[in-house]
Amino acid sequence: MKYLPLLTLTALLLAGCSSLHPTASNPPKSFRALFNGTDLAGWYGWNPHTSAKLKDDKLAANLKQQREDFPNHWRVENGELVNAGTGPYATTDAEFGDIELHIEYKTVAKADSGIYLRGTPQVQIWDKTQVFDEKKPDRKPHLGSGGLFNNTPNTPGRDPLVVADKEFGEWNKFRIRQIGARTWVWLNDKLVVDGNVMENYWDRTKPLPAKGPIMLQTHGGEIRWRNLFVREIGAVEAKKILAEADKK
Repeated sequence: MKYLPLLTLTALLLAGCSSLHPTASNPPKSFRALFNGTDLAGWYGWNPHTSAKLKDDKLAANLKQQREDFPNHWRVENGELVNAGTGPYATTDAEFGDIELHIEYKTVAKADSGIYLRGTPQVQIWDKTQVFDEKKPDRKPHLGSGGLFNNTPNTPGRDPLVVADKEFGEWNKFRIRQIGARTWVWLNDKLVVDGNVMENYWDRTKPLPAKGPIMLQTHGGEIRWRNLFVREIGAVEAKKILAEADKK
């Protein structure tokens, strides 16, 4: 019986282990990486709240300033997309409709963040250790992250079904699926939003836009992102998922 040299065996084992963990150069099957792990390519800076009421030259100047300011607040470190809690939000060049999104994040106490879908807020990220403030009854960070925080208070999906956040210093993993205006969110493999409608925050009388960018909102404290992967969902699959959801 022949034995492989120790170094060769070790290399094979490491290669096998690395294939189990998706990377920017090796995304899950049918997914593509949104972040390449090395620079800010494919992203620009935009906080839509600062430009929502602007028009014409003022709007153009604001958007130009945010793009230029983006690299002053966002950086790549150890293959992670990092923001200290300041500046415009990281916004994808590409726009998306029906998708499945995988994303990991790690944050700190008192940070407040979220993921905008189709440029609309948001799948919320909270500091779950914050105590409920009776003066702000609509803010419920103690219920955990993943809810559709910018929906109307006390509507289905606004607050997560369970607290699924990990402790500070650990990586959290989102799986988000959006079809039409309906959104499913799993946080650390626990279902926290079950096919509820995401409202159009910008104009609640209108449906959610058919397409828009994915945005990473940050303010209040450092947050790190890694393993950002997206898969676009076709019409046939979307119809099947909605039909199965409606049977529940």
